[in-house]
Amino acid sequence: MPNNVSFGFGSIFNGINVTNKNFASNIATALNNLIIAVRVKSIVLDASHPRFQEVGGWNGIGTIEYDLVSTPNLFPNNVWPLARPVSSNTKVLPLINEIVYVIALPNTGIGETTTSKLSYYISTVSIWNHPHHNGYPVNSNIPPPSQQKDYDQSTLGSVRRVTDQSTEINLGNTFIERSNIHPLLPFEGDVIQEGRWGNSIRFGSTVKTKELPSIGLNDWSQGQSTPGDPITIIRNGQPLNADPKGWLPIIENINTDLSSIYLTSTQTIPLNASSINYFSYPSNPPQDINKFNGPQLIYNSGRIVLNTNKDHLLLSSIKSVNLNAVESVNIDTPTTIIQSSKVLLGSKNAVQPVLLGNNTVATLNSILNNLNEFLQVCSVIQIPTAPGALTPLNTAADSLYSALIKIKGNLEKLKSNTVKTV
Repeated sequence: MPNNVSFGFGSIFNGINVTNKNFASNIATALNNLIIAVRVKSIVLDASHPRFQEVGGWNGIGTIEYDLVSTPNLFPNNVWPLARPVSSNTKVLPLINEIVYVIALPNTGIGETTTSKLSYYISTVSIWNHPHHNGYPVNSNIPPPSQQKDYDQSTLGSVRRVTDQSTEINLGNTFIERSNIHPLLPFEGDVIQEGRWGNSIRFGSTVKTKELPSIGLNDWSQGQSTPGDPITIIRNGQPLNADPKGWLPIIENINTDLSSIYLTSTQTIPLNASSINYFSYPSNPPQDINKFNGPQLIYNSGRIVLNTNKDHLLLSSIKSVNLNAVESVNIDTPTTIIQSSKVLLGSKNAVQPVLLGNNTVATLNSILNNLNEFLQVCSVIQIPTAPGALTPLNTAADSLYSALIKIKGNLEKLKSNTVKTV
């Protein structure tokens, strides 16, 4: 197989006279020869690929085999040329039968010769302009009957509209096409990154729009926020009850998307919070989430886990930390420490101080000991037959009286100064 087919193309500027009047035309021609459209035949994702070792083992992950779009089936015995991802940091792995751009760029042999090149693929051609997939079979102009209904002809060209959860396009070994995956509806100035399964990041802003039929409302822009105020929305998973017509655009919805993170500036987000019971606040409770219009970070999902495996989990607030739950708030830990100048238990109106345990026990022991001593004297006293026979009883009674007076004076010290209950 010729090297210029398998591993790159001729130098872009070979033979170009930069002083020629047709320089721009020559550049366009050279670019056309340098950048070509190819159809993906396979992609190396793990060691099970038959050419895993040939592409460099694990160092070749993401390498594709491709066929030429302009002249398909040109390569004998299906020994397809190879192309690597052009970026090692950001990879958008294509599917089988998707079309990508391939460009010839320097390889590791550049140290020996500056013309040493390798084929790299840049990005998927957005044939269907849909984030789910842009696969296009070789003979798509004459699709089988089961597939013909999946293509609608329009004046702008074919539009992929799968209506029966099936497709004849081979997209890979594990990728199963879903007909209800929707693209995000963009607004002016948006920068959007979309995955293939209803996951996305929108770097957007407040954009005043009306509700669109069959699509919905840009609900983060409906408050007093000013157009152009920034918002970032991270979404993983579209609503489970999304319209089955996957070609219709969709707008994020914090209440129905599977998991969401909203970073706002001035927007009010209409989140249906599970619980907004702020009865514990004597005054100035937190503003409702769906009315607040300042910068805030909102997480919404079926479950949220915050975990540390090395150090502390710290929650800090300039006002308050509110724990709000429909059922209960549970704390499971070997030691619970609350340091505060005022603790109210049971109600924000709690006024009854709790008793200090050790002091209360000591006071009760003192009372019982003094009563015990008095009763011991009473238990042995006999009917008086001589003057002074009741002296021991009188002495014991005086001692008990003095002790009880002292205990009574200390009863207020048994109450906690910081912990109140109802």
